[in-house]
Amino acid sequence: MSKVVLPTKGPLLSGKGWTTFFVVLIVLCALAPVLNIVVPTGSALHMSDYAVALVGKIMCYAICALAMDLIWGYTGILSLGHGLFFALGGYMMGMYLMRQIGRDGNYKSDLPDFMVFLDWKTLPWHWTFSDSFIATLVLIVAVPGLIAFVFGFFAFRSRIKGVYFSIITQAMTFAAMLLFFRNETGFGGNNGFTDFKRILGIPLATQEMRMTLFVLTGLTLLGFFLFSRWLIGSKFGRVLQAIRDAESRVMFSGYNPLGYKLTIWVISAIMCGVAGALYVPQVGIINPGEMSAANSIEIAIWAAVGGRATLIGPIIGAFIVNGAKSWLTVAYPEYWLYFLGALFIAVTLFLPNGIVGLVKKWATREKAAPSEGRREVQRAMAAEQGVEPAALTPPLAVEPKGARA
Repeated sequence: MSKVVLPTKGPLLSGKGWTTFFVVLIVLCALAPVLNIVVPTGSALHMSDYAVALVGKIMCYAICALAMDLIWGYTGILSLGHGLFFALGGYMMGMYLMRQIGRDGNYKSDLPDFMVFLDWKTLPWHWTFSDSFIATLVLIVAVPGLIAFVFGFFAFRSRIKGVYFSIITQAMTFAAMLLFFRNETGFGGNNGFTDFKRILGIPLATQEMRMTLFVLTGLTLLGFFLFSRWLIGSKFGRVLQAIRDAESRVMFSGYNPLGYKLTIWVISAIMCGVAGALYVPQVGIINPGEMSAANSIEIAIWAAVGGRATLIGPIIGAFIVNGAKSWLTVAYPEYWLYFLGALFIAVTLFLPNGIVGLVKKWATREKAAPSEGRREVQRAMAAEQGVEPAALTPPLAVEPKGARA
């Protein structure tokens, strides 16, 4: 009986992958701050504050797309409600930023302006720890994670799958949006939170703070990317892909899919919560509109356009789609939704593996072309020498006897 040798685990990134990673790291941490702060405004190389805010916002979206890839691309769970977790993380950060305003608001009160306007006398119980930055960081992770755990536990235990699961996630997000629209919940109603002044006592309006948030968002995105690569390359990640391809076989092999699906579901929710927390101070507002069904569907579109089950694909998709959105909503605002729908249909019909899949297909063809050319030369030489072409073909590898035992 031949001994079965499992393939060794590959590196986290290839040589080219690490080179690209460090180039992006240098651009985010060194080049972008220099172009924004040091390079004069009139220079062609100057990176404007608008560009900083736009790229920072898209990087937050890219984190959500990466989280979607973990559950949809690698686990086969399509969520149409991840906008909820994004908004929850944003609201946790927004509550802290509202408390940081202090008496600088319009009503010169310790309470946020909207509470004074609604004749609130004291802070609601869920605002208890909103004045602590450390507690806010904990809540940014804990609140989306806890909501995802409770929902996922009952949904996965009931073995709800496919389109039914997607519809339920969308219904959950829509219900939460209606709840946050109500003034009596203490989340600012339809206006949400805005007019932020400072974070950790440092003014948000300064160029240095905007660039600090930009760099922090970029580092978080790169960190989540490396974490996702490690996770997918581990045994846990291989089980996730097995669940995606044949969940019943995974169960028959002795694995319980519930724990794996619930774990990756909670991880993806936390990633979206962190993205929302980074998004709010850069954009300057958070309201229930972030929980709309359209926003959650867009996250899935980013992953589909870039290429599912590739990790880098959804990030690329987020940048391409949102970059096009920022231009089209200004140039042709009435056609943006039509473009988005047409893009999703085109990707579904003609690019099922997304942009990254198309690039890989082209690369494979380029590598196969020289090999085919060499075979043609060999056939021509064989014909001239009177040798059978089959003699030039290397023999097939024979499986050792007993290898299947």
